[in-house]
Amino acid sequence: MTERLRFAMPKATPRGLWRRVPPAIFAPILGLLTLALAWRAAVAQFALPAGLSGMLDGAAVALFLFAATAYAVKLCWRPAVLADDLAVLPGRMGTAAGVLGVYALAGVLGAYLPHLARGVLAAGLVLHLLLLVTALRVLARGAGDARRLGPVWHLQWAGALVAARAALPLDWPRLAEMLFWGGLLAAAVIWAISLRQLREGRWPAPLRPLLALHLAPLALIGSVLVLTGHPVAGGVAAVMVGLMLLAGVLAWRWLTVAGFSALWGAFAFPIAASADLFWTLYAAIPSEGLRILSGMLLVSATLTVIPLTFLILRDWARGRLAVRTNAAVA
Repeated sequence: MTERLRFAMPKATPRGLWRRVPPAIFAPILGLLTLALAWRAAVAQFALPAGLSGMLDGAAVALFLFAATAYAVKLCWRPAVLADDLAVLPGRMGTAAGVLGVYALAGVLGAYLPHLARGVLAAGLVLHLLLLVTALRVLARGAGDARRLGPVWHLQWAGALVAARAALPLDWPRLAEMLFWGGLLAAAVIWAISLRQLREGRWPAPLRPLLALHLAPLALIGSVLVLTGHPVAGGVAAVMVGLMLLAGVLAWRWLTVAGFSALWGAFAFPIAASADLFWTLYAAIPSEGLRILSGMLLVSATLTVIPLTFLILRDWARGRLAVRTNAAVA
């Protein structure tokens, strides 16, 4: 795998609100929404005040709605800007995370407004389809580095697993089953190709944080298996997730040697999805050891996702993120 970031010369942004919203803002927000789901399960198991998870739900939903509104305004200025964002790596990660955020939003809303949550999930499926159609057009054009397969493809093509996770609590088991198998197949193909690429070449230091995205589909597969009444299979997935997390901790210096960048947002969603898996598993087969592990992982996820969200959104507020991620101009 020799994918590299490509940066164009800075362009003057035309006057108008939110013409250069960087899609990279969505990666940590997706992690925050997923973290909210994990905290909801933890609060129930520890008999903590429900308002604790409710505050996180509200903050995550508000941030996502604000970011989604800002990017929607950018698309209104020039709808073709989506294809331009998909032509660069941070844009592909961010736009896919934005669509998956709609699924995660449905999962969060399910506990409060299930009918609205079903509508949000359906809207997410339509948006995901539009994203994939646009991505295929960009692939056909060969624009930028879009043809190079990498971990970000999990968000685009295996993202149906997030929808499957959200559909189950909303009483759409058949839809969840279809989405699960489609996402599982896509994830397996991407894992296989990525493993071969990793063995054949060195991974550029700035792109190493993206390797964390390989963890997310496995965590989601485990959560869906547990929720569909297969806790043993979900437990196997949890063991594999735990081993991958341990490997990530041991390789932390190697993963982050290039220093902080917007691509660190790739850490947020996988670790939050892993925490959600462990708490989902604990609800199905409770044990003291699993409770301790789940609690430790949830604390670690919280101490990772919230600071990452703050740092990346701060760069956006200061006007740095769009330039650093080569965000397209509407």
